[in-house]
Amino acid sequence: MVKRVFVAPDPGRVRLRFAARAVLGIGLAVVVCGLAGHSLIGAVTGGLAALLTLFTVTDATVRGQAVTTALLPVVGLPVLAAAAELHAHPVARDLTFLAVTGAGVYARRWGPRGHSLGVFAFMTFFVAQFLRATPDHLPELYAAVLLSVLSAAAVRFGLWCYERRLPPAPVPAPPTGTGLARVTTRQAVQATAGAAFALVVGQLVSPERWYWAVGATWWVFVNTTSRGETLIRGFRRVLGTVTGIGLGLLVAVPLDGAAIPSAVIIAGCVFGIFYTAAVSYTWMMLCVTVMAELLYGLLGVLTPGLLALRLAETGIGALGAVLAVLFVLPVTTHTTTDAWIQRALRCVHACTAEAAARLRGVPDADPAPLVAELEQLLARVRLSVAPLVHPLNPMLRRKRRARRVLTLLDDCAREIRGLAAVAADPEASHDARLAAASWRVEAAVEALTAGGTVVVTPQPPAGEPALAHLHGLERALAELATPLRKPSGSRLVGA
Repeated sequence: MVKRVFVAPDPGRVRLRFAARAVLGIGLAVVVCGLAGHSLIGAVTGGLAALLTLFTVTDATVRGQAVTTALLPVVGLPVLAAAAELHAHPVARDLTFLAVTGAGVYARRWGPRGHSLGVFAFMTFFVAQFLRATPDHLPELYAAVLLSVLSAAAVRFGLWCYERRLPPAPVPAPPTGTGLARVTTRQAVQATAGAAFALVVGQLVSPERWYWAVGATWWVFVNTTSRGETLIRGFRRVLGTVTGIGLGLLVAVPLDGAAIPSAVIIAGCVFGIFYTAAVSYTWMMLCVTVMAELLYGLLGVLTPGLLALRLAETGIGALGAVLAVLFVLPVTTHTTTDAWIQRALRCVHACTAEAAARLRGVPDADPAPLVAELEQLLARVRLSVAPLVHPLNPMLRRKRRARRVLTLLDDCAREIRGLAAVAADPEASHDARLAAASWRVEAAVEALTAGGTVVVTPQPPAGEPALAHLHGLERALAELATPLRKPSGSRLVGA
């Protein structure tokens, strides 16, 4: 877990800039709320709104990010009003919270924008429970949200928009389907069922802090698409919360709400949340837990008993998510993993064809965008296969075969990157053997995705770099045929 954070690659220092900009944007939002004369509740609301603005908006283009950012208050303010107005009506409040939960997950069918708006809507309702907002608080909370979103947008799109110098990040389209065959629809039902369990049991444990359980259920479902992914995420959430509470006992409780040191450590936690999010959910949850403890310290309610209650509510929320994915319209790891691997292999096919066309001199051929898309698809494959390669998985043979699949897919990606780099060289050779090698690679991909047999014809050592990459890619694809299938010939991955 430590290695994953401190040794993980950070090409172009994107994670570092992402985290540093978050600290700047959230800090500006809190300062603006303070200058506007808002109370501590308003400042906390503003800071969390800025955090969500900078964290959840992931559209592929800067223009798309700006549009999504502008839509956040349109979604969040009505939800905030509903949460405040229903504060004194527990039954209506709880039913509305469950409806917001289901709608927030269902919105993922519309891609990154739907995901961002769904998260913002849910967290707005959650924050209202966290702060016990009532209708009297609404004018201040409205102003805090609007000022903070504007402050975060000013930093993101004005002061430090490093994305303008980067190629648009490819975003894999969500799985397709109709009705209950659509993964997002099934997950919306699962999340609502899990949240209902967490809400009821959480209120039995604590009538005041029950929303922690619902929040835990919600975040377990974020960025997951299968039963295995959700189970692993639930485990990591509990682990991060436990370690965060232990650290909070050493840091947050002794501070006892001291403003300046708490603010400094909160800034460090914000940096940690953004810097570790892409590589370790456990570390991210540790930072989130410590930040929440410090906020409760500033509000004057932090005690060791409150930390124990948070752990209990987190466990209830994780259990609700586990029960939902196991018994309510389950989406198997097998189905999800197989779909992502097939999409990655088809992308390998497209990359190879585009690179070969570039080497033949086709002027508009450019494999670079497809190479970036392949990296995103392989990240989804790794996330989907994570339950199989997790240290707690007792099925050793399946774990070894899943690791072999990941290794060979990484080999494919390495050869594709090398091929694209050669194709980008204007002096690259247009060897006539490239067409035959590209055809063999494309045939191998078609055989793998169709369940056929991949046959490799021995080739002499390649003197040309492009041929060497194509031969390496062909060998990797041929070796993939074995671990991708059971001895009987059926699909293995994720079973």
